[in-house]
Amino acid sequence: MRWRGMPLDILLAVSGIGLDLLLSGKAGLAQGLPEVMVLPFAILVGAPMGLVRKWPLPISLYLSAFLVFTDQIGAFTSNTAQILLCVAVGVVAHRSGWRAIPIALVAAVAATAFNMADPGLAFTANSWIYSVLVPGFPAVVGAYLRGPAGRLEEGDITPDILLAGGGVADTVLSTWTTWHSSSLPVWVVGMFAVFGGLSLGVARRLPGMVFLFQGALLFAADTYLQEVANTCLILTLIALGVFAMRVASWIWTAAAYFAGCLLAAVAVVEPGTEVTPFRTAVLMALVATPIAIGRYLGARQAAAAAERLRSSQSARLAVAQVRADQLAERERIAREVHDIVAHHVGAMVLRASAARYAAPDGPVADALSDIRDTGHQVLEDLRGLLDLLRDPDRQPDLLADPADVVREAAERMSAAGLLVDLELDPASDGAPLVARASAARIVQEGLTNVLKHAGPGTKVRVSVATADDGLAIEIRNGRPPTVMDRLPSSGQGLAGMRERVKALGGTLRAGPDEDGGWLLAASLPAARGSA
Repeated sequence: MRWRGMPLDILLAVSGIGLDLLLSGKAGLAQGLPEVMVLPFAILVGAPMGLVRKWPLPISLYLSAFLVFTDQIGAFTSNTAQILLCVAVGVVAHRSGWRAIPIALVAAVAATAFNMADPGLAFTANSWIYSVLVPGFPAVVGAYLRGPAGRLEEGDITPDILLAGGGVADTVLSTWTTWHSSSLPVWVVGMFAVFGGLSLGVARRLPGMVFLFQGALLFAADTYLQEVANTCLILTLIALGVFAMRVASWIWTAAAYFAGCLLAAVAVVEPGTEVTPFRTAVLMALVATPIAIGRYLGARQAAAAAERLRSSQSARLAVAQVRADQLAERERIAREVHDIVAHHVGAMVLRASAARYAAPDGPVADALSDIRDTGHQVLEDLRGLLDLLRDPDRQPDLLADPADVVREAAERMSAAGLLVDLELDPASDGAPLVARASAARIVQEGLTNVLKHAGPGTKVRVSVATADDGLAIEIRNGRPPTVMDRLPSSGQGLAGMRERVKALGGTLRAGPDEDGGWLLAASLPAARGSA
């Protein structure tokens, strides 16, 4: 479940308050301050996190000021304010405009430096570096999360498994003999080695995060276990190459390159090492190599993706062209059928009508009347077939005998529990085929609505009969036998029936009847209306 809106804001506020209670609750607020103020201070520092997504810059400025205030009075809440300030700066870098980032960063750096400065102690260069890095790191992370790396489209995880397996094999096999040399427990060093290798498995999906993680491991190795610094440097260069492959932005690639140069210098340059232009050039070329490889592979992948997209678009265009050709051919056939068949059949009907009025009563007159009526029916059916040629989506309406469709719908709904009384006028077979097919679909949809809203056991009377102007369809159901909850309805069924009837020039009405049931009545003209 994805958290959105107010629930997430409430969770952030409660988490901020709980964090301060955990950090300073047991230790008390500070010397000289009453313990009863622990909860109010926790609320003052944590509750604003509920607004950090909406107003990140004001909240970061508030936390900077609150950090200075709590540091001045010696409250332990300053530790919580420092942590939450870093979070707020990261949110500013992720959600706010680029102009807000330096404002929040300058305020956070000043507040952090104020917090680190102790009375009577000199503020060293290292203190300034830490004052910048502590809020600067979440700012970089927040800016990176704006999305310089696109989401992977392919679902194949084989490259990820190979990267993770190769990373673990490299870290474990090349460092396990030196794990006991560190001041840390062996299991801690081994855990970092394993996780450092496994992190490459998600480098393609989170290239920036993995690069930062590998850089942190390299710093830790250079500080606590220099024997494995070269191994960590290899992992960092691999992560840098993957970063260059996945991130198309040259600005982020350049930033990663300079960060890689600094990390490589940390691992390679030792105290007393002479730094010459040649060695500097070699180091920079070393870091540039994985970036060049990554950019090349990224360009190849982008070209392959573009080719797949072009192929997909070409296939869709080919299908669309075939479809257009088919519709054009259908239209041509429809015109030819109309020009040839309709002309001759129409002439036949006119001649039969003229002969009918000139001929005496008897078998000849009956035959002429039959020819005339049959010709009219052929013309109506021909119009329906021409509609089919011009609009293939209407094809299911003309595939089966409409009378059979009505009977099958009544039988199916009877099996589902409705008490269906069907009255199908045999004379309706003389109506146009399109009208009879539409009547069958209206009966199907009407019975479905009765079953959905009235439930099994409801009595339904269905009537399809001829009228002076065409077909008359009536579906009338009684009261539901039991009280049932109304099921949700999209309303598309009734709207579809109205559109179908309107297309044929007919009318449809639906609503409660006088007996507490429901009535659906439609009339379809024998000849096509203005539509």
